[in-house]
Amino acid sequence: MASIKIATVNVNGIRAAHRKGMSEWVEQYNPDILALQEVRAGDADVRKIVADIGGLQEEGGIWHLEHDEASAKGRAGVAVLSRLPIRSRSVELGPAEFDSAGRWLETEIEVNGKALTLVSCYVHSGEADTPKQVEKYKFLDAMTQRMQALMKKDYVVVVGDLNVGHTELDIKNWKGNLKNSGFLPEERAYFDVFMNDQGWVDVGRSMHPETPGPYSWWSYRGQAFDNDAGWRIDYHLATPKLAQLASDYQVHRAASYDTRWSDHSPVVASYSI
Repeated sequence: MASIKIATVNVNGIRAAHRKGMSEWVEQYNPDILALQEVRAGDADVRKIVADIGGLQEEGGIWHLEHDEASAKGRAGVAVLSRLPIRSRSVELGPAEFDSAGRWLETEIEVNGKALTLVSCYVHSGEADTPKQVEKYKFLDAMTQRMQALMKKDYVVVVGDLNVGHTELDIKNWKGNLKNSGFLPEERAYFDVFMNDQGWVDVGRSMHPETPGPYSWWSYRGQAFDNDAGWRIDYHLATPKLAQLASDYQVHRAASYDTRWSDHSPVVASYSI
C-alpha cells in the first residue's frame, strides 16, 4: 500500500497557466496524478507544455498523458497526467444528442496492482434561463447515470470543476446567488443525488464538515480573492471504499492575487491504496 497524491485544477487555459507559473507549482508539489480542466488547447500544444513539466514517458519523461479536446476550438478540454500507467480511457457519456467532448475523461490507472478509475470532469458553467443552462442540465443528467454505474467499482474518484456549489457552506455570498447558475436549487439537487442517494463521498466536505469553504474559485473582478469571497466548485467525489483511504485534503490557494496562475486553485488529496 502506498499513498498517491491526486491534484485537480481548472487551468483556465493551459498555455496561459504555463506562462504564469503552473510548472513551478507542479515541480514544488509533485502530484502523482494531475487532472486538468478548461485546457483550451490542441494536443500538440498540450504535449509541448507537458514536455516542460517533466515530459512524456514515451519520450523518457515522467507522465502518461490522456487529453480530450473540446469540439469547439479554444473551449473546455480535459486532461489527465499520471506517473502511473493508464490502462484505458473513455470519453463516452450518455446520449449522442449533446456534445460532451472536452468535459468527461474517464481513465483507469494501475495502482499497486489495483484499478483506480479517475475522471477529470468539467461541467458547463451555465446561465440561468438560457440554452446554456439547458445544456448544463443535459450534461448533469448523463453524468448522474454514469456515476450510478461507476458506484459498482471499489476505487473511483471523480475530480474537477463541477461548477455547482452544493450547500450554503460552499459559497461566501450564497444569498446573493440563489438565482444564479452554480447555486440554483435544481443544480444542487443533482449533488443531493450524488451524495445522499448514490453514496458518493465529497472528500473536501467530509474533512471540513461544518466550516465555510475552503473555496477553490474566486472571480478576477473586484476584491473577491483578497476578501476570500469564493466558491467551492472543484471536487474530489470518491466511492466510500476509496474515501476511507483519503487524507491530507488541501486547496492550494495562491499567496496573493498577483501570483495566481488560474482563477481556480489546485485541490489536492492523498489516497493510501
